[in-house]
Amino acid sequence: MGIRSFVVAAAALFASATAEAQVTIKLGTLAPSGSTWHNALKEMGQKWAAASGGKVKLVVFPGGTVGNEGDMVRKMRIGQLQAAALTTIGLHEITPEPQAVDIPLGVRSFEELDYVMEKLEPKLNKAVEAKGYVVLLWSDVGFVQFFSTRSIATPADMKGAKLFAWDGDPASVEAWRAAGFSPVVLSSTDVIPSLQTGLVDTIATAPLYALTARIYQKANKASSLRWAVLTGATVVKKEVWDQVPGEVKGKLLDISRASGKDIAGKVRKMNEEALDTMKKNGLAVVEVADLPAWEKAAENANKIVRGKVVPADTFDEVMRLAKDYRAKGAKK
Repeated sequence: MGIRSFVVAAAALFASATAEAQVTIKLGTLAPSGSTWHNALKEMGQKWAAASGGKVKLVVFPGGTVGNEGDMVRKMRIGQLQAAALTTIGLHEITPEPQAVDIPLGVRSFEELDYVMEKLEPKLNKAVEAKGYVVLLWSDVGFVQFFSTRSIATPADMKGAKLFAWDGDPASVEAWRAAGFSPVVLSSTDVIPSLQTGLVDTIATAPLYALTARIYQKANKASSLRWAVLTGATVVKKEVWDQVPGEVKGKLLDISRASGKDIAGKVRKMNEEALDTMKKNGLAVVEVADLPAWEKAAENANKIVRGKVVPADTFDEVMRLAKDYRAKGAKK
């Protein structure tokens, strides 16, 4: 081999070794910078770097800086992002099954959620992986309540309310209408300006997000009704995950899943604390009235959700598991 050929070969080997030495995973999230979710993802990245000996680098882009959740999924498909922390609404762009956990008045407590997810998680992981992604962790956002500029105690109070609805999921918008509500379809990154301009006046979100994003400063009335749980997952493109050295994959998954459990524990507590903080700063909590009317509204919405938003079999399984849990509790 001549000197020139040797140099070229050596350079190629060095480039190959360098590529193998580090896998960079760029991750997008709507979580505001400095929020519990953002800080947990950064900490996870630090632990990944330590556990992999610097072979895997996680770079987190918070606050919707890389777009809304639909944008993140599209950017993963073309390689501009490798991972994303998504709610089930964003996950719906990948596969619809996970959103079945978050149906209106379906799962009604965190205890029910834990029970449902324990039984359903393998099926959900398989559904996501079938679309080319690996679930790193599942976690909570919290129970969604209606934050509004108006007092909402009953479904009748929703008449005329301009309710924010995520774009990209027309069947979910249809479900809102079936419940008797008036959705305004917008990108999730337009929520705050649209609230400020009056384009929307009601947002269904978790207390911690309402506090972190300062939604409550404009939408300063919150219904006490917990309309639905909002969950999510952090996913990575399988083709990128396959580049991670085999000897560290298990360690990184263990770190990720421990992070998911840690986030869930913190978020559940902090959602309660967020409500207290917002109440001290002017938020009025409107006590729910006429629960049967709310249940009827949810039932009407779920006629659309089942089959159009989420697969009917997954919907039925979630409802069965939630009822099983309540029945077990009732027998104690």
